[in-house]
Amino acid sequence: MASSKYNESSIRVLKGLEPVKERPGMYTRTQDPTHIIQEVIDNAADEALAGYANKIYVVLHINGSITVIDNGRGIPVGLHPEEKEPTVQLVFTRLHAGGKFDKKSGQGAYAFSGGLHGVGVSVTNALSKQLDVIVKRDGKIHQISFSDGDVIVPLKVIGHCDKSDTGTQVTVTPDPKYFDQPNISINELERVLRSKAVLLPGVEVTLQFEKDPDNIKTWKYPEGLKGYLDEISDYQEPLVPIFALENFIDHSSDNDSFAPGEGASWALAWYENSSGANESYVNLIPTAAGGTHEAGLRTGVFDSIKSFIELHGLLPRGVRLQMEDASSKLHFVLSTRILDPQFQGQTKEKLTSRDALKLVATMIKQPLDIWLNNHLDYAKKIAELVIKQAMNRMKSSQKIEKKKGSGVAVLPGKLTDCESDDIHEREIFLVEGDSAGGSAKLARNKNTQAILPLRGKVLNTFEVDRDRLFANNEIHDISVAIGVDPHGINDEPDLTGLRYNKIIIMSDADVDGSHIKVLLLTLFYIHFPKLVEKGHIYVASPPLFRVDVNASGKRPARKLYALDENELLAIEDRLTKEGLKPTHWSVGRFKGLGEMNPEQLWETTMNPDTRRVLPVLLIDFDHQATHATFSKLMGKGEASARREWMEENGSSVEVDI
Repeated sequence: MASSKYNESSIRVLKGLEPVKERPGMYTRTQDPTHIIQEVIDNAADEALAGYANKIYVVLHINGSITVIDNGRGIPVGLHPEEKEPTVQLVFTRLHAGGKFDKKSGQGAYAFSGGLHGVGVSVTNALSKQLDVIVKRDGKIHQISFSDGDVIVPLKVIGHCDKSDTGTQVTVTPDPKYFDQPNISINELERVLRSKAVLLPGVEVTLQFEKDPDNIKTWKYPEGLKGYLDEISDYQEPLVPIFALENFIDHSSDNDSFAPGEGASWALAWYENSSGANESYVNLIPTAAGGTHEAGLRTGVFDSIKSFIELHGLLPRGVRLQMEDASSKLHFVLSTRILDPQFQGQTKEKLTSRDALKLVATMIKQPLDIWLNNHLDYAKKIAELVIKQAMNRMKSSQKIEKKKGSGVAVLPGKLTDCESDDIHEREIFLVEGDSAGGSAKLARNKNTQAILPLRGKVLNTFEVDRDRLFANNEIHDISVAIGVDPHGINDEPDLTGLRYNKIIIMSDADVDGSHIKVLLLTLFYIHFPKLVEKGHIYVASPPLFRVDVNASGKRPARKLYALDENELLAIEDRLTKEGLKPTHWSVGRFKGLGEMNPEQLWETTMNPDTRRVLPVLLIDFDHQATHATFSKLMGKGEASARREWMEENGSSVEVDI
């Protein structure tokens, strides 16, 4: 039997850009090279956002390479004072080197940029067969070239130019071995370039195809977001004229929650016969998956319209407005400016900054209040549309209610139900313990969220006959509360009595909490499989740590939350990069959900706009493999198999005891 040595030499340290080449999917989207080109375009756009460039020129070459040119200041070429090598070389070869870290004061080279991680163009370089950079700066033309991320032509002066002639030219040849398919998406590239023109007033963005020199596309939007919203709405006639404005915190503001320069610009319009034409951006970065800034826009719009309707007594008796009523027919383009944005993943498709919701809602509500009350005819048309949507929604929920029949079981006394009649928005939290249940009741949105506290650990139901399930009070209460009877995988249960669209398991972020989570997942998988199959079961992800960050400079005090120790280390690393010392923050550990006050529980675990809730799904609903796993973990006669599995895999588990 061959033996493998495990000693000091077995540990491999990835240096430079090796981590990117080893695991490119951790740093960029590997479907095609479009995103690594977008990183270069984003850098050019950041120069324009900072006010130093007014032209961005992109050329698609016949050989598959792409050139991005801007007339900004040019990347610095002098020796870095600490690293003692050309700064432009550092930018393209070091994962965490860039001009976007000094953000805490709002005075950095790029105070408002999309770049956060500092890995953008270095990832582009790592995943390219060749990358050439030409910099015009201080009257000289400089060149440096890379191959596979390494310098092949050191920085040198190749010519001279006028001192006023500045800028950067980057030519990228992506390496196809890192991508599923080698060609960039032309449609996506055009969307990115068009959005830059929309969001950068006065900036001209051009795309040229080398194989067809006459095919030149240029974008420039004199009307900014308003003209762009008109375009993506196919020039339909809106219900009322487009409402476009911007609102940013200025230095004289007494708002201590946000930094000067933060804020948003937007264009809003309602259309009677269409919905869904929405786009959003953060510091010029397109956020295709939305995020907290979009939630803030919808919140601000809803609060403003609701206030107008209530002020003028327009709401019919018995009608309750909800956020979706105000936004279902709303088209918008939103551009948010945030000092230190937090994204989900390096591709930055979804904003997760919790403060962004409050920022955008605050920026939009007051101007929209003024606009509505200064344009009463427009405001009443919008109000009529929103009320109509609410009435249609309520009619729809009443139809669902009739299908439930008259035989309704008595609901459990410990269930704190929600008020809404619309099953599509109703959700129930199965909460571990009375203490956490009490906090959850105070934290919840009573209109849409119900709470069912569970006392202790529920029964292991893997091998329990269905007829004996209701002997356990907790399982009886769960079944009656959700309105569905236990059933088998081959049954066709009556789901018309289902009372909640989402059934969310919420337990502590510790070993006991994980055990309760597994017991409940066993219950639903074995005895309520159709709820799993149809995507009604979810698991909440409460944080384990809270980081209290003291106020620093113009940044107010902050509260950050981490799911686990890895996320805590990432937060502390980011705070260090902001220039803060460990004494500027303190870390607290939550022993359980009951230890959180209602505000913390709402913000971290229950607010649909900021929580992290995982859907429970089966890939291709593979029952055979899944049932075998449950049998090994939960079966009474599988103790030896469990022990063997634990001996094999125990070393890879970090136990939190």
